[in-house]
Amino acid sequence: MTPFDSIFRSAHFIKSAEKLSQCPVDQGLEVAFAGRSNAGKSTALNTLTDQKKLARTSKTPGRTQLINCFGLNVEDRRLIDLPGYGFAKVPVAMKMKWQAHMQDYLMNRRSLAGVVLVMDIRHPLKEFDHMMLDWSKSNKMQVHVILTKSDKLKRGPAKSTKLQVAKALKDLEVIGTVQTFSGLNGDGIDELRLKLSTWLSLDMFIESEAE
Repeated sequence: MTPFDSIFRSAHFIKSAEKLSQCPVDQGLEVAFAGRSNAGKSTALNTLTDQKKLARTSKTPGRTQLINCFGLNVEDRRLIDLPGYGFAKVPVAMKMKWQAHMQDYLMNRRSLAGVVLVMDIRHPLKEFDHMMLDWSKSNKMQVHVILTKSDKLKRGPAKSTKLQVAKALKDLEVIGTVQTFSGLNGDGIDELRLKLSTWLSLDMFIESEAE
């Protein structure tokens, strides 16, 4: 349990946006979730918010084709679900369009406080992941890597993968942190909530409620 659990549980759908200009007003703070299709991004969002259907999960990879925006019950704080890439069975032209809109969002969204990069712990550091890390370095954007489906590995291999990814971030000179995560057994949920509460400056809302 963390002091911020109720804030994350308050997450609610605001809107879906095809491009940056359709996103909510660019004020306050927000955290974006990015990851390859099948990495477990939707499950991570649902686990974070303790909701089963906040983010759409599907056995068909690549269903998230829009920038999906979720609000919290505190002023101008949001969670953003970015389109997934990798296995989506769509025309190349459409993939390029998604990528252009996502790049526009990442480059020009002033309220973006950090990016949660979702990787399947069994298949980390793929091409899309390196692309995101390179972008993060270039733009001095904080990244928090969550290695999902940690329940699929034993503790030793999971720890080894975490160290491997942490070393990659250091070698790439990325401002970032790494943790394991499982939507099945709840591994890492408190760690993720605490990280995001820092990025979203949620302390002020907890303190104001206590007064």
